[in-house]
Amino acid sequence: MLTQAFLANRRGVELSLEERQLLESAIAEVRNVEPRQTLIPPRSSIAVSTLLLDGIVSRFIDDHQGLRQLVAIHVPGEFVDLHAYPMLELDHGIATLTAARVAIVPHAALRRILDPRPDLTRKLWFSTLIDAALHRTWLFRVGRLDAVGRVAHFLCEMNLRLQAIGLSDGQTYALALTQADIAEICGLTTVHTNRVLRQLREAGLCHVHASLVEILDSPGLARRGNFDPHYLYLNVPASGNGTNAIDLA
Repeated sequence: MLTQAFLANRRGVELSLEERQLLESAIAEVRNVEPRQTLIPPRSSIAVSTLLLDGIVSRFIDDHQGLRQLVAIHVPGEFVDLHAYPMLELDHGIATLTAARVAIVPHAALRRILDPRPDLTRKLWFSTLIDAALHRTWLFRVGRLDAVGRVAHFLCEMNLRLQAIGLSDGQTYALALTQADIAEICGLTTVHTNRVLRQLREAGLCHVHASLVEILDSPGLARRGNFDPHYLYLNVPASGNGTNAIDLA
């Protein structure tokens, strides 16, 4: 089922089988997209919304010199532009960071299944409110944390978001982002990010090697990043050994 990961393990919200089947029926096509491709340019008129099935996708804003700031990233199971359903356009761009597979949902099909079903509408609204909570926390991260805290916070967040969809065991996960990507996410230079990752490794908190993140001390990493997972609205069980995963139940 293509929508299986959508709103998976979200606290207080669960889609019924019928609701998932309705969302499936609204999908017009599935596309494979290469890495580093713009899916939606800023201020484009949009008549569809996109559900990410595989890969990592970013929201971005470019300045007048073409320098890019990543303002959010999405993992599988998330709508990347559901905001465009009522707004008809986005004030930012959407681009793939890795190879991705996406499901295209025309707004006309969304309207058909949502208008007579206020409960399903509320659940999709909940999805966009999670995006808003993520945006607020990203502002906090860049505005209030030092460089090491920013990266530690981001790695904690990704661990839980991926754990919720079965792509992290609570301790180790694949993160196919470059150090330049992490630098843009955390408002740092690539050189500074490399230094921060070394500091986290030397402190025994986590080890990032190529595209693999291994959390060595989950409570310690969370403390260093001032990480409070409440904003994710997740219900993620502890991993098998119970020592590195954060239990949000």
